Amino acid sequence: MTNPYTDHVIPLWLKLLTTLSTLVIVVIYWRRYGAGNLLWFCDLTLILLVPAIWLESALLVSLAALLVLLPLLAWTLLLIVRLATGWREVGLLDYMFEPERPRLLRLLSLFHIPLAALLIYLLATLGYDGRALPLATLSVALVLPLTRLLTPRRRNVNWVHGIGGEGTRQQLLPAWVYLLCLIIAAAVLIHLPSHLILVRWLGGD
Repeated sequence: MTNPYTDHVIPLWLKLLTTLSTLVIVVIYWRRYGAGNLLWFCDLTLILLVPAIWLESALLVSLAALLVLLPLLAWTLLLIVRLATGWREVGLLDYMFEPERPRLLRLLSLFHIPLAALLIYLLATLGYDGRALPLATLSVALVLPLTRLLTPRRRNVNWVHGIGGEGTRQQLLPAWVYLLCLIIAAAVLIHLPSHLILVRWLGGD
């Protein structure tokens, strides 16, 4: 299927701004939390968008969108609700309100909002490539075991030790069964719905 969006060109200023912003965030997070923190899917997606935006690759942008666009929108909504009402949900955003955490780091986490906006813009500009659907599930299947292997349990990066914030630990399932459930849940609850929405919006194979 011919994609009518690929004739568009992403502005150079946006490519440079994305690259510089990503570099700043990566360096700060690496120095503060270590390299393992960059295995968060939002951080990985931010890094992925650097080659995606320079190559103007619909496939890489689509992969990034399937991985995190719905979670980013949910994160933004939960933040707005918490600021407006004080509702704590299940503690996923507690780190944004911890006074002992440096304000700069909390403000830096607001990159989730412009990242969602950037993904929507790039999808509208480059179109959606449906080949990203199996790649998204494969990416999760690779990243989650690596996250469990390489990151501290207390950080609970990508929720590989339990659904919730730092320190959460599930004990109902063996670790490999729990990871398999996470992979299936991501495919069914995030990747597939995102794919169907984007195909309906933008078309794509």
